[in-house]
Amino acid sequence: MSDRLLVLVRHGESDWNRKNLFTGWRDVDLTEAGIAEARAAGRKLNAQGLRFDVAFTSALVRAQRSLDLMLAEMGQTGIPVFKDQALNERDYGELSGLNKDDARAKWGAEQVHIWRRSYDVAPPGGESLKDTAARVLPYYIQDILPRVLRGDNVLVSAHGNSLRALIMVLEGLSPQQIVAREIATGVPLIYRLNADSTVAEKRDLAA
Repeated sequence: MSDRLLVLVRHGESDWNRKNLFTGWRDVDLTEAGIAEARAAGRKLNAQGLRFDVAFTSALVRAQRSLDLMLAEMGQTGIPVFKDQALNERDYGELSGLNKDDARAKWGAEQVHIWRRSYDVAPPGGESLKDTAARVLPYYIQDILPRVLRGDNVLVSAHGNSLRALIMVLEGLSPQQIVAREIATGVPLIYRLNADSTVAEKRDLAA
């Protein structure tokens, strides 16, 4: 699996994940559990014998720190790392910083569920998953995919919704299928691509 390899990892648990807060673009750090998750992801990748040529991450510290911890576990801290807000989590707008239960009390459970689980309905002042995909996918096509197709092993440390946008394209999922897809923190997803950028093989290192 050394050719056309793309590995996606959602950052480890953040402080606001633990507190059940909408995070979005707010820059919060990892919890101790999140640090452990990121290190475990690095050990899992190391156990696969994977060597990476380049890594990509968002402009947010929880994804960057998760990447640093993974690379440290693999002894690969010297590889080029590109950071871009195109890979940031979905912007939750007015929901950012709110406890999810408080948001339900303010707007109603049904409305909050629609904001969280629809593809193209954005919360006030924020982004829908469709909006998130509109910035993630051009970056993937222009900056990440060419590296994979020329044979580089590429590691991406990002967020639940920015990774959903990538997975939707990689796996050919519908809007309904992707919003129902859960992406666990700190679990590497390994894709090997065909020359035409379709997926030849996928492995989930959850175990």
